[in-house]
Amino acid sequence: MSLEGKTALITGGTKNLGKLTAIELASKHKANLFLHYNSVQGDEKSLAQELSSKYGVKVELYQGNLGSAENVAKLFEAAKAKFGSIDVAVNNVGKVLKKPIAEVTEKEFDEMDLVNNKIAFFFIAQAAKHVSPGGSIISLVTSLLAAYTPFYAVYQGTKSAVEYYSKSASKELIDKRISVNCIAPGPMDTPFFYAQEQPEAVEFYKSAAFDHRLTKIEDIAPIVSFLVSSGTWITGQTLYASGGMTAH
Repeated sequence: MSLEGKTALITGGTKNLGKLTAIELASKHKANLFLHYNSVQGDEKSLAQELSSKYGVKVELYQGNLGSAENVAKLFEAAKAKFGSIDVAVNNVGKVLKKPIAEVTEKEFDEMDLVNNKIAFFFIAQAAKHVSPGGSIISLVTSLLAAYTPFYAVYQGTKSAVEYYSKSASKELIDKRISVNCIAPGPMDTPFFYAQEQPEAVEFYKSAAFDHRLTKIEDIAPIVSFLVSSGTWITGQTLYASGGMTAH
């Protein structure tokens, strides 16, 4: 599918993997961008202007907390109002907690369940309503879904549900030829990762992958690019991209 002149909605689209995905889709595919962000960093407008002028695409920004079904619906309605249609929907929203299962509080569980599970479900549900026929829906999960490990019970559990939401949606949307997939990166070299890990754990993850390093956002953005363009025959799948750390 050619994405030139089409619209990609990306949550968390102004930093880390979301930002690089936006650059990938604008530079290689000339897709217009609807970029969501939650917390203000201060450089969102300059990023939008840079992407628009450098790649000749339209870029719109949307700030909002997606912690309710209503708020997720507003996100998609705003994108439709700005661009008229949505052809690609990519959800990068996620939260990590590394903690013994017996020590997880109810508040921590509820926060993880909201960010990783509830938002992801309603994102896919709204995408199923609004993404145009022939389009793509992608959710970012984690390669830890294929790991047998302690301390990540809530993270793995709340992310694992997204696989099955995606599988179900992929079947429901076959007649519209909308592909629905998950990408499962290995531990990524971003601030999102380091906040949870001790140096020895970082070294362990590095030792289990190609080139003795963590997954980079540059490893993942091209996979998004492939799935929404020449890879649309793939649907209902979770693509593990961990440099060999895990396999499923």
